[in-house]
Amino acid sequence: MVSLICTLQDHRDDVNWCAFSPTLLATCSADKTLRIYNTRDFSEVPYSPLSGHGYGVHCCCFSACGQYLASCSTDGSTVVWSTDTGEIEAVLEHPGRNPVRVCAFSPDSSHLVSGASDGTLGLWDFHTKTLHRTGAVNDTTMVACSFTPCGQMFVTGSTYGDLRLWDLDMNQLHAEKNTHDLGVTCCCFGPEILSGSGRVQFRLASCGQDSTLKIWTVSRSNTGSCKMQLLHTLTGQSAPVLSCAFSADGQLLVSGSVDKTATVYDASQGTLLYTLNQHERYVTACAFSPSTPLFATGSMDKTVNIWRVEDGHSGNEGKSLPVETATFSCEGRKLLGHSRLLVSDWSEEDVGAWLCEEGLQALVENFKTNNIDGAELVSLTKETLASELNIESVGLRSKVLRKVEELKAGCVCTGVPDEYLCPITRELMKDPVIAADGYSYEREAIESWIATKNRSSPMTNLPLQTTLLTPNRTLKMAIGRWRTSQ
Repeated sequence: MVSLICTLQDHRDDVNWCAFSPTLLATCSADKTLRIYNTRDFSEVPYSPLSGHGYGVHCCCFSACGQYLASCSTDGSTVVWSTDTGEIEAVLEHPGRNPVRVCAFSPDSSHLVSGASDGTLGLWDFHTKTLHRTGAVNDTTMVACSFTPCGQMFVTGSTYGDLRLWDLDMNQLHAEKNTHDLGVTCCCFGPEILSGSGRVQFRLASCGQDSTLKIWTVSRSNTGSCKMQLLHTLTGQSAPVLSCAFSADGQLLVSGSVDKTATVYDASQGTLLYTLNQHERYVTACAFSPSTPLFATGSMDKTVNIWRVEDGHSGNEGKSLPVETATFSCEGRKLLGHSRLLVSDWSEEDVGAWLCEEGLQALVENFKTNNIDGAELVSLTKETLASELNIESVGLRSKVLRKVEELKAGCVCTGVPDEYLCPITRELMKDPVIAADGYSYEREAIESWIATKNRSSPMTNLPLQTTLLTPNRTLKMAIGRWRTSQ
């Protein structure tokens, strides 16, 4: 059977990915942060959340030993973190600086691959943190990637609907076209390596916008020829399937869907074992623990559910589980008189009160002397804290910035209508403008995007026919009325 053991409610926006190491769980979100938990009791580690990306974080993955965590983002970078300290070890800038949608470590952690919204791939030598090879598939977005268990090949999936097999020199070994109508959303290799008759064989799961989850065999002969063969097409979900993952022993396969369910299958037989209905919105992420009988599912409802798999699962085929949820969450901060104001509208006194609530009383006079109000608070950087506020302690500077990021993220989720948030920054717009793709953005954010992202739309990834921006006065007035009512 499968039982829900806890729900994590710390993210302030959609959860995009989950990943396990032997001792940690990492989750990432459109709120620009990663959160790290001990798998022993799912308490958050002291350095969590991690805040190093300028835009939403799409994907995260651990190195094999669990010493490093990689994350990628719309900001065009893949960041490597130390899981011991939470510090940034390296920032890998993707070729072309296009939004990076997926990243994956090889099983021996010698390589890291990143895939971007313009169809490009970067294969990095992880030991030296340098770019080893690049590749590309035209007119598509890379959204899925997984290494074979032997680490000598990897497969990619794209919005074009194809699965492509590559070697470590970025030679394309095989292309399976039209695997999922309207696009692939995720793919992952099982842990097994089968060999015989001059071939080595692996199992691959893929899912897509066609509402199916598929299981394939991927084989390579001694002569180097490769082929893919479809084993099972699983149709246990009624809407696009967004994520999939094998268990550590390869016996189970879990998937998450737009229909708000997570499903658990017998991976060998392709039979549905359980349908889990505890999320309130799309299930965007799923991952199995490599060391314990646990898996996690993440959702656009901003939560991550942790599930335990018990022995004897095969006796409950297709069962839909009604379970009670034990909830682990961060308590909402109880602010004082400034709680109804946007942070950017806080006075110096409001900032001082907030510092006291966060246990940073020692900084109140320093902030007051430097006239730090709400607008200044949300603009603080490590450099300004060190050079202008003369905060010498690296740990204290990091703590202040972490608290500010939590504060900014918290404001996003406290009832701000989604249409008032810039799609790029996920922050309340002050000067909304309409771009050529028909979407509204914060002027500064879209101007920066156009200057660095080759004039592609942040929402559709299609070329912008013009860089002309039109002020959205109606939206600006609506935001003004909403702010006045708060």
